[in-house]
Amino acid sequence: FIFRSKTEKPKMAAKMPGTKPDGEREAGYMPGFGNDFSSEALPGALPARGNTPQKCAYGLYAEQLSGTAFTAPRGKNQRSWLYRIRPSVGHLPYEKLDDGLLTNAWHDWVPTPAQMRWSPFEMPAEGSSVDFVAGLKTLAGAGDPCARNGMAVHVYTCNTSMDKRAFYNSDGDFLIVPQEGDLTLRTEFGVLNVAPNEIAVVQRGIRFAVNVGGPSRGYVAEIFGGHFQLPSLGPIGANGLANPRDFLTPTAAYEDLDVEFEIVTKFQGALFSAKQDHSPFDVVAWHGNYAPYKYDLAKFMVINTVAFDHADPSIFTVLTCPSSEEGTAICDFVIFPPRWGVSEDTFRPPYFHRNCMSEFMGLIKGSYEAKKGAFLPGGGSLHSTMTPHGPDVATFEAASAAKLEPERVADGTQAFMFESCLSLKTSPWSQKDVQPDYHKAWQGFKKHFTGPK
Repeated sequence: FIFRSKTEKPKMAAKMPGTKPDGEREAGYMPGFGNDFSSEALPGALPARGNTPQKCAYGLYAEQLSGTAFTAPRGKNQRSWLYRIRPSVGHLPYEKLDDGLLTNAWHDWVPTPAQMRWSPFEMPAEGSSVDFVAGLKTLAGAGDPCARNGMAVHVYTCNTSMDKRAFYNSDGDFLIVPQEGDLTLRTEFGVLNVAPNEIAVVQRGIRFAVNVGGPSRGYVAEIFGGHFQLPSLGPIGANGLANPRDFLTPTAAYEDLDVEFEIVTKFQGALFSAKQDHSPFDVVAWHGNYAPYKYDLAKFMVINTVAFDHADPSIFTVLTCPSSEEGTAICDFVIFPPRWGVSEDTFRPPYFHRNCMSEFMGLIKGSYEAKKGAFLPGGGSLHSTMTPHGPDVATFEAASAAKLEPERVADGTQAFMFESCLSLKTSPWSQKDVQPDYHKAWQGFKKHFTGPK
């Protein structure tokens, strides 16, 4: 375990595995999904009995972070107890910040049912300094954070680490999908190192800072109600898809810094800032089941057809946030990973589709099987409720004539989808940057009909 002294010089409290020679603590993890974890950076920092002793060890303060209502059913109740050097409440009054392009004001946006596709989102200009918060831009959204029902799709482009600055979301949970550049998420619970082809989930209220090593880009799904959970497996059985043991939650790691910190929060769709005289990452120990986590998409166990026809893309669901309607999600996080294609007498690429759900797709790397060429890593597409979509002309013609043999699909590629039961509206910023000729991907389909008129 490592802590920083009041002079900011890193000091080693004890030599333990996972400690780098320069005194910086490497990220440590605990495996499992939804577990009740316990972690302490100093021995005996967690109470031996109860949650709020009259005096905590090491002079710490006990603080509960509730992710659900006190009276939520036990199987769904989420909360953690944090034992920290100072309580979170020790900050100055909040002041309004410029929201930039991060917004939930979609009620005033002009709707469009058009198929939309974006080229890779631009990195910050050379010579500029843009951190994760300043680089967040809202692409689309629906619902109301005040009513805790809805979701938003954001992208981030940044090139600077958050220095003496932390962020927390009062409106909902962030599912972060890096596309370019590794992220180090310094959270109240510990450190998450997240690379492209990994994801991280930071829930409502958890303070974190994002450190980057250079220009970085990625995607964010924000959910206002509920939390992400593993999808039910049904007849698949007890194992498969994203296995619980592959999710990693950080171990406790703290710093003791008496310096000015800025705490930024997103509250009811707007940004606010408060100053305090110490680091918010001063949690020495914690226990509970409400904590951030990461997952490596390469560990997803793929289910697919081994005879004929298509299974629906829901078989590729990593995480889901259910709505009040059974079997219907506020947000499904779905991936299209490398796999074998072996189906017989089948059109193998994704089929033509009109969907009651909204489908936002992003590309982390490679070339997506249904649209090769203009759908590039770092870009995206949105096919809105009931708007037709599917493979482009070239893909259809090639797949219709292909010799059907066992083949590898999507090697070197990782596409993903945020699918939502909500009808997402797109921001004025995002509508300005769409590819104007996307509709041409579906122009020129030949008439192959051989029946009578």
